Amino acid sequence: MTYFVDFKISDQVKRAVADMGFEEPSPIQEKAIPAILEGGDVIGQAQTGTGKTAAFGIPIVDKVTEERRVQALIITPTRELAIQVSGELQKLSAHKRVRTLPIYGGQSIGYQIKALKQGAQVVIGTPGRMLDHLRRGTLQLDQVHTVVLDEADEMLDMGFVDDIESILKKVNETRQTLLFSATMPPAIRKLSRKYMQNPATVTINKGEVTAPLIEQMYYKVLERNKVDSLCRIIDSDEVELGILFCRTKKGVAELTEALQARGYLADGLHGDLTQSQRDVVMKKFRDSAIGFLIATDVAARGIDVENVSHVINYDIPQDPESYVHRIGRTGRAGRKGIALTLVTPREMKHLRAIEKEIKMSIPSQQVPSIEEVVEKQRSSWKKLVADTIENGGDDMELFTPLVDDILAEQDSKRVIAALLKLNFSTESKTEEAGYSFGETGGAKGMVRFFINVGRNVNLTPKILGDEISRLVGIPVKTIGRIDIFDNFSFVDVPEEAAPFVYEGLRYSRINGARVNLEPAKPRPKRDRRTPARRS
Repeated sequence: MTYFVDFKISDQVKRAVADMGFEEPSPIQEKAIPAILEGGDVIGQAQTGTGKTAAFGIPIVDKVTEERRVQALIITPTRELAIQVSGELQKLSAHKRVRTLPIYGGQSIGYQIKALKQGAQVVIGTPGRMLDHLRRGTLQLDQVHTVVLDEADEMLDMGFVDDIESILKKVNETRQTLLFSATMPPAIRKLSRKYMQNPATVTINKGEVTAPLIEQMYYKVLERNKVDSLCRIIDSDEVELGILFCRTKKGVAELTEALQARGYLADGLHGDLTQSQRDVVMKKFRDSAIGFLIATDVAARGIDVENVSHVINYDIPQDPESYVHRIGRTGRAGRKGIALTLVTPREMKHLRAIEKEIKMSIPSQQVPSIEEVVEKQRSSWKKLVADTIENGGDDMELFTPLVDDILAEQDSKRVIAALLKLNFSTESKTEEAGYSFGETGGAKGMVRFFINVGRNVNLTPKILGDEISRLVGIPVKTIGRIDIFDNFSFVDVPEEAAPFVYEGLRYSRINGARVNLEPAKPRPKRDRRTPARRS
């Protein structure tokens, strides 16, 4: 077991780390810090949320002197990340006279020029603003001994590679270069070969990234009832601050509108916002003025808020790396975090790919029922009503005539129940009432489906059963009778799983053939006086 006190760093930095409440390094810190302290170039492959800022921040703060000149340069893709890295380094340098300065677009360049003249040992910033200062001659890099490229793959995606090269050409050649990236695409490898000298590489695997402090689970939901399912989930859980991920900007806008309409304190973050609008949303989230931040992967770059209790994948990410990247935004600074994923039947294959990559099975949970939500929310609703009565002020009197009229005609208990229902119930159909298949001729408690393929595509009962289990996530043993004919088939599935089978298999492919699936029509009762037709 390694502890921070075991590293060959100054007592001042050790004290700062202890003040922050850290004793044991994270996997990336344990591997990267000794390598960086040796003085050579280092490539660190690690996701956001693994402690990589301290992995390069501790050696930098340990190495810089109190001499007022720029000694370390940290290049980040976004202003948010620049601010966060600066804040982290300020904490690490609490017992040293070291000044860190974030520079980025959107802030007064005059203020930044003044701060640079006063002297800063560590400068953190975005490529565009750094180049601006270099052109003006207000940023001197000839005495820099350490350069960090943080989230290099994100900077590549955002088109900053040329800017980074322009900056690196201005830095003192006898320097230590550190590159941190979640992935290592060819362009990043090319950059490392060009500007780094025999770099040591430290990596952490997916199992190490998904720390035990993050509790993961998924909910199987129907596409048509997704918002309603989400509301039940967040109503039945104690969410302090939650980040909800959507796949598209349109999805962010629609989910934000839907949650706000239901009374949730939520706001959206997407690429169409101006920087000032984005800053307003982020300030509200950091100050807990809103409880839910809804974002796309791109818009969420650089977000690092320590007290996020939940990450909710409203849309499951398309690749395992994005999943790991997203859930790493909770469970920070030794806190417990919860990562929830909503999975529609057609998305089960994405979930299985994620499980395979992170080498663990993500447990499934049932979407809470209305009864469970009411039971869970009982105490908070009582408190809300009591607080409103206590702090309602004179405005409460405005409703007295209406209250008198209603109570003259209705029972008081039923009036309160109706008001609670109006305030706290979601409007959309419940999960259970999402589909009505009617009588299909299936066994008791089962729904029978007709499928438009059979032996003509080499379908067998085992293949069909396995495919239903894989696509929908139900055990094979729960599937009922399967009848395979030349050009079509029938299958019985449990009533509670029928909506998921319907959404999951409809228009999917089995053995390469396009599948259509419909509720079966029950056989008409045969008139006993008419002889049965022989098949």
